[in-house]
Amino acid sequence: MADDNLYEVWGDTVDSRHLLAAIAIGAACSLGTFFLAEHLLTGWVESSQMARAYAMLLGILGSLLGGGVSACLFKPKRHVVEHVADPAWRQQVIEELRSEYGGIGQLSDLPQEVRNELRELGLERLFDQAEPANAAVACTSTATLKRGAA
Repeated sequence: MADDNLYEVWGDTVDSRHLLAAIAIGAACSLGTFFLAEHLLTGWVESSQMARAYAMLLGILGSLLGGGVSACLFKPKRHVVEHVADPAWRQQVIEELRSEYGGIGQLSDLPQEVRNELRELGLERLFDQAEPANAAVACTSTATLKRGAA
């Protein structure tokens, strides 16, 4: 089975063989860059400590190079699955929000950016249809509060 060597690391799916190869590539690039830079810089820089410090910085750049090489060699193992949410489920979520919080507010109260995002996600109509019920809940709540205060 091909999925036997897939593991989850930091919330992402990885192939253990590719992970080990990427670690080896990263180590080779960073250490190779470090030792090469240390060898070359020792003759150019007066202090051997400064040459070593500069070599360490170049070794870090080497590790970035190794990460880039690994990213090009080993493609992601993610499986993206898109599905359309059931309209009944969406309505159920709206009802749960309404029962838990006593309403979900008005679309007109939202910033334009949020409304645009709801439109892009295809949710604006759902919230727009829920607004008349929100108004009824708000009127009932207001009437209840007025009777309780009297």
